[in-house]
Amino acid sequence: MKNKQFVVLGLGVFGSTVAKTLSSFDCEVLAIDKSPECVERVADDVTKAVIGDVTDVEFLNELGVGEFDVGIVAIGNHLEEAILAVMNLKELGVQQIVAKAKNKRFMQVLEKVGADRVVRPEKEMGLKIARSLLRKNITDLIQLDDDYSIVEIKAPYSWQGSSLSHLDLRKKLNINILGKRNSETKKLEFFIDPDYVVKENDLFLLVADTDKIEEFDYR
Repeated sequence: MKNKQFVVLGLGVFGSTVAKTLSSFDCEVLAIDKSPECVERVADDVTKAVIGDVTDVEFLNELGVGEFDVGIVAIGNHLEEAILAVMNLKELGVQQIVAKAKNKRFMQVLEKVGADRVVRPEKEMGLKIARSLLRKNITDLIQLDDDYSIVEIKAPYSWQGSSLSHLDLRKKLNINILGKRNSETKKLEFFIDPDYVVKENDLFLLVADTDKIEEFDYR
């Protein structure tokens, strides 16, 4: 199956980072910006980099933008341009549109004009860093969706000395344990006896309700 094709409109720090990262995974990336300097900055890293006006639907059509799977509108500070860019991608038939917004109001407008997903990178990164600073036992957390995450967690003190069956984590914290990291080999073991007694330095891999597991860990 071929990799997805991405078009990135706007090549500031956010847009250029997205474009370069997607390209590093061998995706086809078309990058567009009106600034020659911004285009030049990514030209060696993406499939094709073009100087042009992303609010001009005819220009985008000539580039074949409608054939791309995903469009990223990375013009977070200029609402009018972002709106027109989203509408152009929608009109050209791009299947999925992701847009950057600088505030809640911009987010609401971009969603209304057709963006499938709107991100606020500064706010999301701020929340992520703040949460990571509050963690006591969580060593890694990967969000699966708005509600659940895969979490690696060092056994909290309250778990130590009790068996997994006694802790009943699924019922009490909506936690499903996937595995335990072997303390010697550091490899994950995915079959754990329910009667296993938790030790001080155990590391567990689990799927959990993000808010619940973080709230539990912050205490």
